[in-house]
Amino acid sequence: MFTVRIGAAVALLFGLGAAAGCGGDPPSAEVSGSVTFDGKPVEEGGISFSAANGNAPGGGGVIKGGKYTATRVPIGATKVSITAVKVVGQRKAYDAPDSPMTPITEPLLPAKYNTATVLTFEVKPGSQTKDFDLTK
Repeated sequence: MFTVRIGAAVALLFGLGAAAGCGGDPPSAEVSGSVTFDGKPVEEGGISFSAANGNAPGGGGVIKGGKYTATRVPIGATKVSITAVKVVGQRKAYDAPDSPMTPITEPLLPAKYNTATVLTFEVKPGSQTKDFDLTK
């Protein structure tokens, strides 16, 4: 269920980027690498790259086992947003005796890496590698 949520979030990011960029695709690149938080791989999450000037649709990908490949990344200065959650408990999906349990999650990463990101990266044409070693 957790993976479905991350996949849905990444799909939403791609959809928003595609809708904002109707009328021809600007040049883009592929970026891959690793993501760690306090020295440990981020097991599951999402990463997105958006044009710093807002003039191009963004791209991104899924983080799995601390590794990611982001596609359709705009070339030039980008803002990078990385999201991941941790499971802190479980609860019933609905109020009934036969209800399945669903995870209760909290953000794993501080806002400075996602909603108030301080991360940037200069993307060049083609494929490239960028590792993100995040700390509290």
